[in-house]
Amino acid sequence: MSKLNILISNDDGVDAPGIIALADTIKDLACVTVVAPDKNRSGSSSALTLDRPLRCEKNSRGHFRVTGTPCDCIHLGTHRLMINSPDMVIAGINRGANLGDDVLYSGTVAAAMEGRSLGFPAVAISLVGRKNLHYKTAANFMGKLLQLLQKHPLDPSMILNVNVPDLDDSEIKGIELTRLGSRHRADTIVTSIDPRGETVYWIGPPSEPQDVGKGTDFAAVERGYISITPLMIDLTASLSMQSMTSWIEKF
Repeated sequence: MSKLNILISNDDGVDAPGIIALADTIKDLACVTVVAPDKNRSGSSSALTLDRPLRCEKNSRGHFRVTGTPCDCIHLGTHRLMINSPDMVIAGINRGANLGDDVLYSGTVAAAMEGRSLGFPAVAISLVGRKNLHYKTAANFMGKLLQLLQKHPLDPSMILNVNVPDLDDSEIKGIELTRLGSRHRADTIVTSIDPRGETVYWIGPPSEPQDVGKGTDFAAVERGYISITPLMIDLTASLSMQSMTSWIEKF
């Protein structure tokens, strides 16, 4: 079986330990090209840079450093920087969880979605924990998942959102197929004063989980399981189409 061409990106930046661990671990399994932001772009979601040109250079590892967002990186990697189009896009390993509502804001998940929208199978992978010590655990799992996906390709409409507990390989309980949970709609804004005496505001850390019931991604990682949640780009509320038909006819 020939090696896959893999495009790797993230939202933590090209020098983040997660993306380095991922690239180093799967480089023997695939032809890897890393194209990632030059700095932390967490929370950038699916933003594209349209108001200025993008600049790109290679770092000491031969990874492409881009002055843009994760989605910028997917476009540049696919259309300009890779000699051959990718067979798959992998985003991560993210520093911290991408669980529940996080997927709406995550630049890592958005990079995977951008890959999927361009026609390539895509996986987003994150390490869930405050200390983020075990990137190797997540990287090893991605290596195994990559080999499985070579034999059993993803459905063309699907993205996999993978969350790995920050544990040693030996402590992982297993794998669970999950649905997205959700977080409380809490006020996380932090107000402070800058050195000039002006009021400034910080968007604080994610709020606490709310929907952590059986089958959720939150529940799986809390119990030491790797969570795999299949996502789709199509946001159409298909179940509402029939009920809205009579409503729209009233216009």
